Amino acid sequence: MKNIRKNHDGAFKAKVALEAIKGEKTMAQTSSEYGVHVNQIGQWKKHLLAELPSLFSDKRKKVEKQNEELETELYKQIGQLKVELDWLKKKSQILGL
Repeated sequence: MKNIRKNHDGAFKAKVALEAIKGEKTMAQTSSEYGVHVNQIGQWKKHLLAELPSLFSDKRKKVEKQNEELETELYKQIGQLKVELDWLKKKSQILGL
């Protein structure tokens, strides 16, 4: 019999992890209720606790970081295109085009 890997969406993972954090039920009860292995619930819980502080951080920092990354990538592309253009100009002069 094949084991079929289940893909859970983010809302389901958050719901299960939040219930595990509440601690109203044991991990085994939560596992059997949602049909997810105890270790997986533990990983989701750990991930949720690690990411919670970033939810309330300053969003401007995230936007600025994304803009800097985009700007860096664009400058890199501009540099690459400039090098290619200079090479093509040089080769076209050699070939007399």
